[in-house]
Amino acid sequence: MSRLTKQTPERGNARTRLLEAARDVIRRKGFSATTVDDLCKVAGVTKGAYFHHFDTKEALGVAAADYWAETTSVLFANAPYHLLDDPLQRVLAYVDFRKEIINGDPAEFTCLVGTMTQETYDSYPTIRDACAASIFSHAATLEPDIEAARLDHGIDASWTAESLARHTQAVLQGAFILAKATADRNLARESVDHLHRYIELLFKK
Repeated sequence: MSRLTKQTPERGNARTRLLEAARDVIRRKGFSATTVDDLCKVAGVTKGAYFHHFDTKEALGVAAADYWAETTSVLFANAPYHLLDDPLQRVLAYVDFRKEIINGDPAEFTCLVGTMTQETYDSYPTIRDACAASIFSHAATLEPDIEAARLDHGIDASWTAESLARHTQAVLQGAFILAKATADRNLARESVDHLHRYIELLFKK
């Protein structure tokens, strides 16, 4: 899931500001390279404030993943694709919305939890699990529309709404990696276009 980077973290309590900073800095530098000094500088807080809220870097990573899930859930819940009457069109409009928010450099549109998963899946299982929860809970929001579209179109196939919802996230995360590898967001957008076409083909009898 992607959310636009803010150059200045949201003003609020120190914990929120640190989580906003983590969202931006980790997407730019990676989890391992991000330091407490980096986060405190961007958040505008002291090290004392940091360690008051987070005993370890692992705790910060888990909290950042949870905060990402919370804030991106609001972004997607208010997105315009929900306004369409036809469930298949809602699914396709979701894909189009994902393409629309691929703007700026990779740190501005790539997924925080995808980034952290790449680095921490073996070294920090608690962060990995928090990232997985974020990714799969977002995928689950697509399942009702996919299932409704299957019923509307009389699709009887071996794939399920759950598996297709997961596949959308696999394509998006892979698209983000291509964009990072080349510093070219157009490669990510190209992959999303293919995802759109693939879904259309699945619903053609």
